[in-house]
Amino acid sequence: MTSVQDRPMNTAGHELVPRPKPKIRSPRVVLHAFLIIVALTWVFPVAWALYNSFRDYGYTSLHGYASIGGFTLKNFTNAWEQADFSRHFINSAIITVPAVFLTLLLSSMVAFVVARFSYRFNLALLGMFTAANLLPPQALLIPIYRMFRAIPVPLWVSDSGTMLNSLWGLIAINVAFQTGFCAFVLSNYMKTIPMEIYESADVDGASILRQWWQLTLPLCRPPLAALATLEVTWIYNEFFWATVLLQSGDKYPITSSLNNLRGQFFTDYNLLSAGSIIVALPTLIVFFVLQKQFVSGLTLGSTKG
Repeated sequence: MTSVQDRPMNTAGHELVPRPKPKIRSPRVVLHAFLIIVALTWVFPVAWALYNSFRDYGYTSLHGYASIGGFTLKNFTNAWEQADFSRHFINSAIITVPAVFLTLLLSSMVAFVVARFSYRFNLALLGMFTAANLLPPQALLIPIYRMFRAIPVPLWVSDSGTMLNSLWGLIAINVAFQTGFCAFVLSNYMKTIPMEIYESADVDGASILRQWWQLTLPLCRPPLAALATLEVTWIYNEFFWATVLLQSGDKYPITSSLNNLRGQFFTDYNLLSAGSIIVALPTLIVFFVLQKQFVSGLTLGSTKG
């Protein structure tokens, strides 16, 4: 047995009692193992596409995709030239930037009205927005296609004289489908803003428009940044409506132009992987630039001050 003098003491002369080692709970180990498996399952296809994008098709067809070797950078240059990515990147920018701006603008207006005023139809309005977002786009394909074909527009908007084959039509359909979700998210956040702020603004003579623009929007920067990141990703990667509503290949956005990399009799999957990596780069850049605001917007209100 150890004597009292041999036992560890602190500066005050009191005996230090060793803390028991924390026990590892088996449910937490199972949870971590499950999360690691899910993460690897998600990362593997992306890493596999990135790996094969640097490999020659002739080499992989001869030695198999599980082999090592045949590295080249020609797939990226061939994909850029064959799919005419420079033009389609411009089309995607023309669609994405106005659609995201209009979506956040209109949804913030709706959310402000729902959160600021107690109308009877507020809950029904948010429910209608949410229910509309739950509808699969395939169920609305025929009605929307016929509606766009019947709407006349000037020739400078569309060479067909209707909303079909028009980038403006694609902007409108994206705004229509995304406004409901953004309004639902922003309204929940705006409801946390104290009403005393608006009462003080009323006393100072601020109009409703000024309260929305100069008071509410500056306080909603974190959720707006998070929604902007999501909306850029969703609208930029949209494939279904672009394929249905656009009839000219020169107006396709970047995601739809990937079809140009598929051959009639065979598909060079290394070339297609390189094109997919090029297409994914803008969304990755936007996410990393707005990563801090995106995370703060998602975790807002998760802890009590």
